[in-house]
Amino acid sequence: MAENSNGLILRIRQLTETSLLVHWLTSRQGRLTTIAKGARRTKSPFNGQLDLMYEADFSFRRSRQSEIHTLTEVSQTRTHVSVRRDIVRLRLMAYATRFIEQTTEPENPLMGIHVIFTSLLEHLDHANYRPALVYALEMKLLSELGLSPALNESRLDDHTVELLEQLAVRNWGDISNLEPQKTQVLAMKEYLHGFLIYHLGKFPKGRDSLLAG
Repeated sequence: MAENSNGLILRIRQLTETSLLVHWLTSRQGRLTTIAKGARRTKSPFNGQLDLMYEADFSFRRSRQSEIHTLTEVSQTRTHVSVRRDIVRLRLMAYATRFIEQTTEPENPLMGIHVIFTSLLEHLDHANYRPALVYALEMKLLSELGLSPALNESRLDDHTVELLEQLAVRNWGDISNLEPQKTQVLAMKEYLHGFLIYHLGKFPKGRDSLLAG
């Protein structure tokens, strides 16, 4: 029996000559993997419906033997073209993908994380990348994972603590308009670096390139 869902495509890769492996982020089922059989064939009903950062309504049949399920229908709802055409914005979303892959288990509900991802994508549809988005993404995801830093117990000054608290709760548009001082940026970068290393063992690949310069 097929299940219906709505999700965001985090990864997509060729599995066989004709089939694709599609990794989704959904709110109800969390991270979900499906195989799109025959998707690379010219007359496949999946043509034009599957690509990185696409949002789509889809149906799938669960496998009884593995966590790779069979995609049966898909209808894309948003393509986020401007994000997919900009390498820096794509790198930010790739970093976010690695972050949740490192910190969550497949097929567990991730409603809050799904909202964070989709709202960030919507923001990036019409806004350029700013480093503040990285720190905000980390603070929001940490909060959703139950790992919010105890900022009042840190050695950060009051202004930097207040800034990090704002990054955790404010919307992406407001965050892009913030103009932190260089000393605050350096303090945030070093503090969150150490926090991620301590709690995650390592920080997900891609952070350094996003924050270079």
